Amino acid sequence: MAVKLKLLRVQAGLTLEELAQQADLTRSYVSKLERGVSTPSIGAALRIAKALDVKVEELFSESHDGDPIVINRAPPGNRSTGHMPRLVSGTLPGHKMVAFVMTPTSEPVRNHPMSHHKGEEILFVLKGSVNLQLARRNETLRAGDSAHFNSSIPHKITSIGTRPASVLLVIAEDDVAAD
Repeated sequence: MAVKLKLLRVQAGLTLEELAQQADLTRSYVSKLERGVSTPSIGAALRIAKALDVKVEELFSESHDGDPIVINRAPPGNRSTGHMPRLVSGTLPGHKMVAFVMTPTSEPVRNHPMSHHKGEEILFVLKGSVNLQLARRNETLRAGDSAHFNSSIPHKITSIGTRPASVLLVIAEDDVAAD
């Protein structure tokens, strides 16, 4: 994603500082993303895409040369990617959904406010348990549970319990670039 982010920023004619301001992130954080030192949260990726006037999947996509079918292979050895969200679908232009597998942290992340954006989300708990905070409402979801909600409602996902959680998150946005 790092090289793609810098390319998109330069194509948009923005400096690091300007992109950071437009995405409501710090310059240092955006610099770390561009250097591949850090991976954005889904909320940060959505804000960066909006600031760059592109769909969020364009930040993560590779060229598919017009093939209408995208196969996303598991990382070698199906290794865990830690807390980094892994894009599993939504890299073709014109697709209306983006899907991620993510491992939420068990501690609230500083400087990461609750996410909110146009569209809908479906969250499916693959393993473990999570707390889904939707505005002032809190729901405990366990493996096999799901939630479908309007993603303009401020929301946050936190792992709970001793076992690490993993969730499939599907985002169907109205239009990221027009947001």
